[in-house]
Amino acid sequence: YLVLPDKDNACTGIDNIAEAITLLELNNWDLVVITLWGGTATGPGGAAPAGPASSSSSSSYSGSPSCPVLPSRHIVERQPRMLHFRVEYRQRSVEVVLEESSTVGEIKQILETELQIPMSKMQLKGWKSGDVLDSTLLRTLHLPKNNSLYVLTPDITPSASTSQNSALQETLNQNFLLVITHREAQRDYNLHFPGTKTIQEVKRNVSDLTNIPVRHQQWDGWPASASDDSMTLAASGISFPCHHLSVCRRSSPANAQEQTEECTDVHMVSDSEGDDFEDASEFGVDEAEIFGMGSSGCRKSPMMPENCENEGEALLHFTSEFSTRYGDCHPVFFIGSLEAASQEAFYGKARDRKLLAIYLHNDESVLSNVFCSQMMCAESIVSYLSQNFTTWAWDVTKEANKARLLTMCTRHFGSVVAQTIRTYKTDQFPLLLIVMGKRTSNEVLNVIQGNTTVDELMMRLMGAMEIFTAQQQEDIKDEDEREAREMVKREQDEAYRLSLEADRKKREAQEREEAEQVRLEQIRKEQEEEREAIRLSLEQALPPEPSEEGGEPISKLRIRTPSGEFLERRFLGGCKLQVLFDFVASKGYPSDEFKLLTTFPRRNITQLEPASTLLEAKLFPQETLFLEARE
Repeated sequence: YLVLPDKDNACTGIDNIAEAITLLELNNWDLVVITLWGGTATGPGGAAPAGPASSSSSSSYSGSPSCPVLPSRHIVERQPRMLHFRVEYRQRSVEVVLEESSTVGEIKQILETELQIPMSKMQLKGWKSGDVLDSTLLRTLHLPKNNSLYVLTPDITPSASTSQNSALQETLNQNFLLVITHREAQRDYNLHFPGTKTIQEVKRNVSDLTNIPVRHQQWDGWPASASDDSMTLAASGISFPCHHLSVCRRSSPANAQEQTEECTDVHMVSDSEGDDFEDASEFGVDEAEIFGMGSSGCRKSPMMPENCENEGEALLHFTSEFSTRYGDCHPVFFIGSLEAASQEAFYGKARDRKLLAIYLHNDESVLSNVFCSQMMCAESIVSYLSQNFTTWAWDVTKEANKARLLTMCTRHFGSVVAQTIRTYKTDQFPLLLIVMGKRTSNEVLNVIQGNTTVDELMMRLMGAMEIFTAQQQEDIKDEDEREAREMVKREQDEAYRLSLEADRKKREAQEREEAEQVRLEQIRKEQEEEREAIRLSLEQALPPEPSEEGGEPISKLRIRTPSGEFLERRFLGGCKLQVLFDFVASKGYPSDEFKLLTTFPRRNITQLEPASTLLEAKLFPQETLFLEARE
């Protein structure tokens, strides 16, 4: 990062702005490459004599004789972060210094040259994250500045001269008891550590127990040989099997260093744990600026406005400010109230439920910038939170916002959680509360403070996930059983409903059939009554049967019915056929339903003209007829 002077010609010594910009672009805007000598700037191929190399802390430039000499300004140059490795192999120790953009394989290549051991037979041990691949970038391992590693070669048989190294390897496998006295609390801790544990890791564990950050710890009892925190306990020279130590908080200076009048943004370089900082003085920046605790004039806008009525708007402001400060790679914060976040995490289907991570930010804490930039923005943490947690955030810097948070926590989680948050001091923030929803109430599984590391944060998140997964499996089992019971009940209810529906339809069909029968019977009766009325009227309208003794011609007709019975009657020869048809109809055989036929030759009398006489129809003096139903 470069802090440029206010005037272009003060940077390049060239009054023409266009020419100065062209020169800067040719040198990729790298002021260190540009040589300023006697007011003349030269590029890489210029003929002017080269000036002295620029200092990483400051550079002075002299303008042309006609230009006033501006006061020198500090230039903070971002140098690549260098990692130091001390690698032990048998009786040898190799120092390796590489940029953090290098790979593990490049370390092995250097060791192959120094130790004359093929890379294929070399096992590089001592990584905090376990075994790593040769292609792994050192940057992704979040290593401190100083590291201790050791090489194993199981395929190469050691000679007798390696007995010393074997003894060291045996010491690495031993367990040490550290009796650590916390002088301020007047309390002793008996802690067991393997020989592979580094002094730095011991100090971090003690930080969790005593709430004293590693950078504020003052120790007594370490041997003189333990000069490097990256050393293992086995190589530090402490007593085996038990060693006594004491620790207290280092007293802070009485007067803080005077704040600079001007604010300069400087990229903070640290290891993954946030405790082993490089010396900030080499960049011309004091420690207060690294932790974001500059003068009030440099302080950034608050993460959350005070007394914001709408929680969703407050969270939108928080997310926007978080992205502005620390970049876009951060957890996805739930936008909404704490109640809505709880509903989202706890009250869906068992398979869809998640843990609720509540991030509490406090700008007054020196740990906030470190925790946000190194922990909350680490890709592994962001990915793990996104997959397994619903993350909700709140800013407690302002007392009004803190009081509102305590009210929400009391309403949703009970007074115990609110009281727990009250007990934490400002320098212990930020906090990450891990909350799990249960059948009857919500439970806070863990409260993670700001003085933690990426590895410890990940371990705590994974530990909470193990507890949650076990509970989730029980909930899924109970939910599946409940759904199975409800499914059986629904199927039974559906079968009962279908049975009732079938019975209803059957009953309705039967009722319709009965109604139809009644209707048909009624029609039949009405037709019979109508037919009987017609028959009676025809019977009454028939002329009287003539006697045989009368002088008029008489036709005697014999008619066989379909039932085999015979109807006999006498008619006058001049009687019309309609009278014969009416007679047959009066006996129950109307002409529209029955045909009146002669026997031989077969004739259909009903087709003849009803107005013709019996004589004309040749039904005289006598004839046998029969009735046949019409088709």
